[in-house]
Amino acid sequence: MVSHLKNDLMQRLIAEISLCRKCNLWKTRKNPVPGEGDINTLVVFIGEAPGRWEDIEGKPFVGSAGDLLNRILRKIGLSRDNVYITNLVKCRPPGNRDPHLNEIESCSPYLDRVLDIIKPKIILTLGRHSTSYMFSKLGLTFRSISEVQGKIYEVKLWGSKIHLIASYHPAAALYNMQLEKEIETSIKIVKDSINRVRES
Repeated sequence: MVSHLKNDLMQRLIAEISLCRKCNLWKTRKNPVPGEGDINTLVVFIGEAPGRWEDIEGKPFVGSAGDLLNRILRKIGLSRDNVYITNLVKCRPPGNRDPHLNEIESCSPYLDRVLDIIKPKIILTLGRHSTSYMFSKLGLTFRSISEVQGKIYEVKLWGSKIHLIASYHPAAALYNMQLEKEIETSIKIVKDSINRVRES
């Protein structure tokens, strides 16, 4: 898709998200968090839902979990500027609770449209909810995040092969060094996949 057309489609989608009233989360949020990054990227990261700082700033992964993610990206040699980061749910659930099923059902079409605009070659899901959603969408079996963490799944989307990689959510690793290492492993796999896609 031509870059300016992608940009127009994404700007229209962001405007639509900002006016969304499909579930009740709009009543308690400060700002929607549609996502940010390079729309011409090979890679999309999908988190779960905004937290307190994301809600305040309207950007994904800017709180403590975002700091941890940024640290891992720097360590591995990736930049947020070169990926697109979004969430399954675009508005903060009150008290940072898990998103409810009806909220995921209302909001997930926006994620589908983000993916259709960008058409990434690599998708990294961060956390149980976004992983479960993408696995279901792609006809894969999902039982637990620990079972799929750090594995590559080759799937077909938009008529071509893509890599789906699952990871723990960075928030889960804030107090668990072992989980941080697991996330680092998943992001290293993303970097290796980028190199393979560029070489093919």
